[in-house]
Amino acid sequence: MTVRPPSRRRPAAPPTAVREATGPTDLARSATSAGAAAVPGAADAPEVRQAAPLPDEDRARLLAGAHHDPHAVLGARPVPGGVLFRVLRPHARKVAVVTRGRCAVLRPEGDGLFAGVLPLRAVPAYELRVAYPDATLTVRDPYGFLPALGAPDLRLLGEGRHEQLWQALGARVLTHQGVTGTRFTVWAPNARGVRILGDFNHWDGTAFPMRSLGASGVWELFLPGVGAGELYKFEIARPDGSHTVRADPMARRTECPPANASVVDVSHHKWRDGAWMAARGARPPHAAPFSVYEVHLPSWRPGLTYRQLAAQLPAYVQDLGFTHVEFMPPAEHPFGGSWGYQVTGYYAPTARMGTPDDFRYLVDALHRAGIGVLIDWVPAHFPRDDWALAEFDGRPLYEHPDPARAAHPDWGTLEFDYGRAEVRNFLVANAVYWCEEFHIDGLRVDAVASMLYLDYSRPEGAWTPNAHGGRENPDAVAFLQEMNATVHRRCPGVVTVAEESTAWDGVTRATHEPGAGGLGGLGFGLKWNMGWMHDSLRYVAKEPVHRRYHHGEMTFSMVYAYSENYLLPISHDEVVHGKRSLVSKMPGDWWQRRATHRAYLGHMWAHPGKQLLFMGQEFAQGAEWAERHGPDWWLLDPSYAAEPDHRGVRDLVRDLNRAYGAAPALWERDTDPAGFAWVDADAAEDNVFAFLRFAADGSPLLSVTHYSPVVRPGYRLGVPDTVAAWREVLNTDAARYGGGGVENPGALTPEPVPAHGRETSLTVTLPPLATLWLRPA
Repeated sequence: MTVRPPSRRRPAAPPTAVREATGPTDLARSATSAGAAAVPGAADAPEVRQAAPLPDEDRARLLAGAHHDPHAVLGARPVPGGVLFRVLRPHARKVAVVTRGRCAVLRPEGDGLFAGVLPLRAVPAYELRVAYPDATLTVRDPYGFLPALGAPDLRLLGEGRHEQLWQALGARVLTHQGVTGTRFTVWAPNARGVRILGDFNHWDGTAFPMRSLGASGVWELFLPGVGAGELYKFEIARPDGSHTVRADPMARRTECPPANASVVDVSHHKWRDGAWMAARGARPPHAAPFSVYEVHLPSWRPGLTYRQLAAQLPAYVQDLGFTHVEFMPPAEHPFGGSWGYQVTGYYAPTARMGTPDDFRYLVDALHRAGIGVLIDWVPAHFPRDDWALAEFDGRPLYEHPDPARAAHPDWGTLEFDYGRAEVRNFLVANAVYWCEEFHIDGLRVDAVASMLYLDYSRPEGAWTPNAHGGRENPDAVAFLQEMNATVHRRCPGVVTVAEESTAWDGVTRATHEPGAGGLGGLGFGLKWNMGWMHDSLRYVAKEPVHRRYHHGEMTFSMVYAYSENYLLPISHDEVVHGKRSLVSKMPGDWWQRRATHRAYLGHMWAHPGKQLLFMGQEFAQGAEWAERHGPDWWLLDPSYAAEPDHRGVRDLVRDLNRAYGAAPALWERDTDPAGFAWVDADAAEDNVFAFLRFAADGSPLLSVTHYSPVVRPGYRLGVPDTVAAWREVLNTDAARYGGGGVENPGALTPEPVPAHGRETSLTVTLPPLATLWLRPA
């Protein structure tokens, strides 16, 4: 079966194992009556006797690509009277064995098979000289090598505990038995046979069948001379006898979509982020500043490569003061419109912007700028592309064998079979891979709720309860616990973040700590606070006159704020597909929308929990995000009349991050209820939310957000009597941000007037649609 490469013109040369033309352009032109032939100019060629014919069954299975042990019939082995050599080289005119400077032509057996018995006492080191109509090549015989994957790897694979799975499976350049080449391995337990296709054999895998390594389900072949940059795929003989051509699930590099071949890859990147890596685990993320800028890499600056992004993105993020960036899924995916959430190449950064080393270069640059890197990771589902994971070896393998369990009801994709040890290993090792190979500092795990519940988006009768009659998926729970425990053990300082939208108990509880139900936690470091996001956006979208009736939507988050370690997300999902950009959600005229946008960000940065903001929202982009063109950077062009309005919002974000980082009260006790106290949670008529945050040493910060479009002078707030004077450290209504400039200058002295349950109070002027932060003077 010949398969043309997906993106390159088929070469005219015949298939060979190595592109190495050597020696004369023809083999010996004649043979003795016994079948021997000499290298031109040599007179001492060994006699070649006819080999016993290959059994019909072996021949048929070999030619059909369905032989489980091609090394048993190809290569060299001792037989009575000498050493038998058998070679499969379709399209070849002649094949000779070259050993110790002597050359012997093998006898043709038909169907591209050549064989002969040489009068040798033991199998020697040898090469093959293969003559095609227009070239003669000297190559090492792939079937002259022992397996290049050992018993320890196979044992760990079988147990589902190989934490560096990428070291064992896929394409790996190495030196084996003193010869440099590439070891190809693939897990395909249902296959009748597997062959390798690639540039190196002109996409005809007939001569390159792989061997099955026992009951492991792993197929292996070492190809001498094959190196980095070669394209390849696996041709799999299914149980029904049909064939399918698949990309490597473990490929560490791929062609650029829409092409989909895998690429042999070797990293040459020299990391320069040693100081960052040594220090990143010094403080738990939930007790440190943590503000995230979410980025869709292909559209942040459309057309830039990873290396070009490295010249711009770190400086931009550093200037704005974010502590981290989060990349929407960087793993390879065929459809750009999925934004990376339908992954086909779990171990390969997308080739759209460069090579894996180019991606390493970008991460390195961010680290050297003092910025952590999170990536979105998608272990919940995968697409049905017929060249990728779906029914990989002819039967459900990565997906659940029950079609009703495998089919994701919302996205037309397939769900992983978390109960299968090898599949769980594939995913757990993948999480480790990104952290160890690319120095990633955090994984935001997508769609966790869809994994946890058997009835997720499924109507009654369309799902099967678990063994205890419940709706929970115990296999997914075990997988998430194993993933988190493994990542945190192997990669100190890495944080895992759950996008989980339900009230599942213990998402950020340690896996060894049982909860009320007796189950251990899932082990995540942080959880997206989806409830706060939905409630707060619903509140600010109301006209100010109606907000009094929805006041509880803004205070409710504090009822459960310490049930998990939370991150507050304003992500890409909230500014796309008809949801409008953040500033466009706000009611009123342009000034009021921008003012509410600024007030909301100030409120968000002061609220318990970390924060995430999607690109474009930092300068109040009015249009929804679209992956084809990315943020509207032209809004920040000084020649644009409204540029000051957008620049003012961006200046606020910069100052928010700087003031936030300088105020331990806003992050040291994010998960401690003692770090928060309401001043006034019930000012619904005024649309005011006032609260205190406390650092570990007790020092306070007062945050007041006013969601009405009027000025309120002399507004009294109860404050601790331990502070002699307060000063305004941030005001979202400042003129430099595009506000009205209603501020509270100088030191503000409390008075012994009771208010809000405290003996001391402070009066401030509340600007319209604004947030104030005050700290001890």
